[in-house]
Amino acid sequence: MEENASKKAKRGAAPSFATPCRVVLGLQWGDEGKGKLVDILSNNMDVVARCAGGNNAGHTVVVSGDDGKEYKYDFHLLPSGVTHQGCTSVIGNGVVVNIPDLFAEIEHNIEQGPHIEGWQSRLKISNRAHIVLNIHKIVDGMKEDQRGNDKIGTTKKGIGPTYSSKATRNGIRMCDLLNDFSAFEEKVKALYRQYKKLFPSVTATAEEEIEVHRGIVEKLRPLVCDTFHTMQSALEKNRNILVEGANATMLDLDFGTYPYVTSSSCSIGGVLTGLGLPPHSIGEIYGVVKAYTTRVGDGEFPTEAHGDVGDTLQKVGHEFGTTTGRARRCGWLDMVVVRYSCRINGVASICLTKLDVLDGLDEIKIGVSYKHNETTYEYNMPPSQQEMGKCVVDYITMPGWKTSIEAVRKFEDLPENAQKYVKKIEELCGVPVRWIGVGPNRDATIQCF
Repeated sequence: MEENASKKAKRGAAPSFATPCRVVLGLQWGDEGKGKLVDILSNNMDVVARCAGGNNAGHTVVVSGDDGKEYKYDFHLLPSGVTHQGCTSVIGNGVVVNIPDLFAEIEHNIEQGPHIEGWQSRLKISNRAHIVLNIHKIVDGMKEDQRGNDKIGTTKKGIGPTYSSKATRNGIRMCDLLNDFSAFEEKVKALYRQYKKLFPSVTATAEEEIEVHRGIVEKLRPLVCDTFHTMQSALEKNRNILVEGANATMLDLDFGTYPYVTSSSCSIGGVLTGLGLPPHSIGEIYGVVKAYTTRVGDGEFPTEAHGDVGDTLQKVGHEFGTTTGRARRCGWLDMVVVRYSCRINGVASICLTKLDVLDGLDEIKIGVSYKHNETTYEYNMPPSQQEMGKCVVDYITMPGWKTSIEAVRKFEDLPENAQKYVKKIEELCGVPVRWIGVGPNRDATIQCF
């Protein structure tokens, strides 16, 4: 009896994968520099996949060409691995896609340099991905305006309304557009009728929307496929797969600083549902952390630095959004945020970016805990914005290094105080720092192990 039970258990066990997926996730409020790490890792990857979000996310990648020139690419929907000729780029079912904006992004990056060449054969888009329509963008802006002084800080790209359509089951997917255009037309008209009842001042028409998509449907068709099958096939063939997170954990719909969050799951859970991956297919998870903290838009920001420090970080770090161009709010590194995000995502190692931005500072602060009344937060976050706004941050202060580190490529060659800063971060979060960014270029990176 026991032997038979053992055999049954073995037969029913989930298959193991010789090459599990690796995942890159942001651990703060976004803009940590995930694209640079994805670009570095993509050189050894067969597949790089986006799992969530839309073109409300933005990555900048700087690539040194064979001609000695530097080429700068801005990605919003395209996975950052698209610059690598041998790498398949997947836009998964969890991503929402504005099709005209996607093609505009491709054309823009083709003009920036040679590394996008041949993208048609490398890009695959899920037939289950939802489509961001112009009406979603219009409604996104109108809803934000209605909030008055309580604005969320949305990018107005239509992401929230598209995910709302998905949740209320009147969304429109890639398969709807490609399979039966007349049915697609009816779905678009129905969505417009619904929104015009809620927002009578909308002047855009369903007919305009339909004609835009009629003009691009055949251009889109060769790119769309069942990416669930693509990912499963890659797993079974032991291909090297990298999942590129968008936004960041503190913008996650469940675990972020709600309601000042995005509309998707941008922590580890979204990796599974956004690509159709089984949990046991996930291997190492890399968390990307900026050496200080930034956020765009409204919402509480406990370690925000006002005055000269905030201005210096913003100027030296070029802290303006890739997607919106908005100035980012800047402040000291918040280890409560980092610890919390590491725990949620099961982070194995950290990529610490933009350490060079701190080069000119005499001293550097690190937020190590929050206090509110009798409660101390070290590993978890206050659940509400009201409570977070009442918290007092406990800081430690470390000496700066006052010299440029942009040319450094080995950890032991960093100034002593820079090494101490990195080691303190490791000590405070209990996760090792594997990469350190010391400049914007691909090669301006220290690999610690």
